[in-house]
Amino acid sequence: MALATFVTTEPFMAGHTVTLGEDEARHIRVLRLELGQPVGLLDGRGMRGRGALVRLAKRHAAVAVETVASVEPPPSVHLMLPVADRDRMLWLAEKATELAATSWRPVVFKRSKSVNPRGEGTTFQQKVAARMAGALGQSHGAWLPATYPDATVERAIAATPEGPKLVLDMAGEPMGLLVAEAMANAREHGAGFLKPITIVVGPEGGMESTELEQFVAAGFRVVSLGHTVLRFETAAVAALAVVRAALATLPRTIKASREEMEERWND
Repeated sequence: MALATFVTTEPFMAGHTVTLGEDEARHIRVLRLELGQPVGLLDGRGMRGRGALVRLAKRHAAVAVETVASVEPPPSVHLMLPVADRDRMLWLAEKATELAATSWRPVVFKRSKSVNPRGEGTTFQQKVAARMAGALGQSHGAWLPATYPDATVERAIAATPEGPKLVLDMAGEPMGLLVAEAMANAREHGAGFLKPITIVVGPEGGMESTELEQFVAAGFRVVSLGHTVLRFETAAVAALAVVRAALATLPRTIKASREEMEERWND
């Protein structure tokens, strides 16, 4: 059985006791955990702990922390998604966390304004954070996506870090080819050469042509996931999965390349 793991905003360290809130206490009761059973802890910022459940009340629980370890963040993959149907955005928040998205930035496209009910505002952002915390505990990741408030296309573009920038559109180049190109550069120059990757997913019905032109003018490359029309949340999950799967092979590929070079040198 997988270790029950919970995200906490309270700092934790070995030899101390950390208090979990009402939602976590409710989850512990649902799981029927007993005092003394092992529990995992995450802070969403790279710290992973393990301890034992020592107290369970109606509104809180307490865990005696036994071990703590830090986890390096995975290569950065930033996600820009449309402000859209709130339930589908919440579903995507879970999946983006499971796929280790580095950041979550909703963008208000022109077609976003016609969606009702749409996911926006402070209360909705709190729901997104709660879904992400639950998904992180379930997936046993170590890093929560950094979440940002809704942005216009212009502000989203201005916030994009340097590195490969991809915007999804059916008319674009095959995404797999561009990811392979980035991986080839990383293999040649080392993993440190790989800069943050940004993925932009448009709204239902697609971006307006002027919006797509703004991304292209800012250096984004237009890429496609295939020849069928995908919902925004499906496209986002597929794109994140493609990139994460490629990045997962990078350490082994670099090691193999180095071994090949050493063999040639020895010959």
